[in-house]
Amino acid sequence: MPWWGVASALLANVLYSTGFVLEKRALAGLPALSTRQPVRVVGRLLSSPLWLAGSLALAAGFAAQLAVYRTLPLAAAQGLFVSGLVLLLLLSSVVLGERTSGRERRSILAVLVALALVVASLRGEGAGAVARTAPPATLLLIAVPSLAAGLLLYRSAERRARRRHRLPTAGVPYGVAVGLLYGVSSLAIKGVSGLLTTRDIPAVAGRLFGSPYPYLLLVTGAAGLVLSQTALQRCRASVIVPVCTTVTCVFTVVCGTVAFGEALPADPLRRALRLGGTAVAVAVLLALPRHDPPAPASPPEPRSCS
Repeated sequence: MPWWGVASALLANVLYSTGFVLEKRALAGLPALSTRQPVRVVGRLLSSPLWLAGSLALAAGFAAQLAVYRTLPLAAAQGLFVSGLVLLLLLSSVVLGERTSGRERRSILAVLVALALVVASLRGEGAGAVARTAPPATLLLIAVPSLAAGLLLYRSAERRARRRHRLPTAGVPYGVAVGLLYGVSSLAIKGVSGLLTTRDIPAVAGRLFGSPYPYLLLVTGAAGLVLSQTALQRCRASVIVPVCTTVTCVFTVVCGTVAFGEALPADPLRRALRLGGTAVAVAVLLALPRHDPPAPASPPEPRSCS
């Protein structure tokens, strides 16, 4: 693996984790956001300097991600991106004061095991494993149902959250829904990275805007902005972001392998390691608690003796 591709992935991790934590910190000081009022959501976000700082960090992470996809196979890139969860948990604990349960910490440890399995499967993988573009029909056949599923899941989570006497959600359904949107976005970023070059810029622009990639980025960017920020305001970043990242990574590896034709390793051991790492990540996602435990009731005040 080219060293600067790995360095770009680690830089993207730092930028993404920092951006999410800054946004979460900013959201705590904003009025409640509602997906039913997307224009108002965007207006309130743009009025917060701290949120703008977080969004700039995420934009810089996006630029680093383009460099990663030009040099590393999808599975390798996603394996490195998952490692950023450790930094995210550390920042959310130190900066936001969020406490993770033992079960959640064990889940993150399992994600790191999945990362190790995926990275071990990359040994001996050359530059020829990095695909550049995907057939538009195949990409759209994957992207459109996935976007619809993400939006429907988010809507269902919203309806359940509005029911009375329901335990507060930990954010897993929201994270899965946003992760599907960002998974499609990740495929689009991969496609854009394969088309970008400094030679014959007018021809490059023609190929880029003649492809579905920029339009998928526009749709996922607009929907993801409103949905992710609303969910991040309601739930802990230490739950939303790991779930979203896990879903995005698994989706990108599985669907990207199909869309971009980046074949699994021919060696049985390496193939087993890659598939095993994906299976562990999915198992972690399914094992995460769906609800936060109810807040402990405050003890009754002692009656004064008269």
